[in-house]
This record gives sequence, structure tokens and C-alpha cells, in this order.
Amino acid sequence: MTDAEPTPPPRPEGPDSAPAHAPGSAEASPAVRGSAELSHDRLRASDADRERVADVLREALAEGRLDMEEFGERLDAAYRARTYGELAPLTRDLPAAPQAGSKPSMAKRTTHDDGSLEIDWSERVVGGEPSSNGAVAIWGGFHRKGGWTIGRLFTSFAMWGGGEIDLREARFADRDVVIRCFALMGGIHVTVPPELNVTVKGFGIMGGFDDEATGVGTPGSPRVVVTGFALMGGVGVDRKLRKEERRALRAQRREERRRLH
Repeated sequence: MTDAEPTPPPRPEGPDSAPAHAPGSAEASPAVRGSAELSHDRLRASDADRERVADVLREALAEGRLDMEEFGERLDAAYRARTYGELAPLTRDLPAAPQAGSKPSMAKRTTHDDGSLEIDWSERVVGGEPSSNGAVAIWGGFHRKGGWTIGRLFTSFAMWGGGEIDLREARFADRDVVIRCFALMGGIHVTVPPELNVTVKGFGIMGGFDDEATGVGTPGSPRVVVTGFALMGGVGVDRKLRKEERRALRAQRREERRRLH
């Protein structure tokens, strides 16, 4: 070693000394953090995760944020996605994008005999601005489903096309909601959860306005009135369980049959 080269100070020895890159040291933490961040993107996505992304894409198409070609490309990619990392870029530039893979609530809820779960309506009646006040389908279709927010008055129209209004996961800007459905040689289908207060008042002219949903819901649930008319077309209103509730009910019945045998 020449005089121009400084002599490095001796490293301390003994039980208190530690290697320069000891496990858990500050130098190792960025890599550890990076591994933790990547692990979420590598987790497998569920059918419900893919469906939530598809709902946001449909809403973006209806609002004109995506054209039909880009919507088709993203929707195809959503249903082919295997991980959260593949889903996230599809809605990153859209408002109200869902957090793919967000942790499900672990709060226990009461399961009724029909397989439905007791809903905390204070969390679903949110007030404020609705995400949609209406929809139109002419030679095409519209969808309002998933975690969207319906306003006090929602007007829908379908002519030579079809529309779907699904309130099973919806939030409500008001406790009293009126849905007006006008179907002219087209069709509109309204799906409500078993827990909702529903009244159907529409009628059909050379068409049908089917009511399989009128009835009282659980205490504190919003009141939804479905009205309008169908001219040479059809409007249908019925009650259905959510997908996860149907799966849970099927599993429960399989378990009961297994015990009987």
C-alpha cells in the first residue's frame, strides 16, 4: 500500500461487532420491503376480483371514457388475468377504480334460511352524489352493477336493446329510490337483494312488466319503487342472492346432505 492510499481503520472485534450487511440491518431493508410489495401483485385473483374490474370498465364505457375497442381489449384482459398485478393496470387511469385484492371484511353476519346475509344498511346508504342517474340502450346494452351508487331517481330506456340494473351490491344516495324503466321493443332487467324493500308499479302494452320482487325487506333497508312501462318489450324485477351467498348456500346444503348420509 502506497502513502497515497489511506490505511483503513481496523474493524472492531468482539461480541458487539456486527458484519457490514448483517441480516435485519438498514442495508437489507429495501430488498425486504420490495419483496413484500411484490408479493401482493403475485397473489392469485378471484372471480369476484375480475368481476369488480369488469364493472368499472363497463361504467367507463357507458360514460364515454373508453371506446368500444379499448373496452373489449381491457375486458378480455380482465377475464384472462390470473394475479392482482395483471388486474391493477386495467383500471389505474379510471376514476373509482377498485383496489384489486382488497382484504375482505372478517366481521360475522347473520345468515338467514334463504342464504342471505344481514346487511348493515348504515354503510350502504351513503348520501352524496350518485355515480349514475340513468342509462340508455339503443341497438345495444347497458349495465349498472357492482358497487355503484344509485340516486333518488334513476331513469332507464331500452329500444331494440337491453339493460341490466343490479342493486345487490349497490350503495344508495337516498333512502327512497325510484327506478323508471321504459322498454320499447327492448328489455330491462332489475335485480334486487332479498333484504330490500321493493314495490313494482309498472305495466305492459303488448309486452310484460313482470314483478317477482314486491315485498318488505329487513329493518332499516331503503325503499325502492320500480315503475314505467313496456311497449312490445319487457321489464322484469326479481330478487336474487349474491354470488358468494349462493356459493355458501350450496356448500351448506352439500354439507347437510353429507351429514345425512
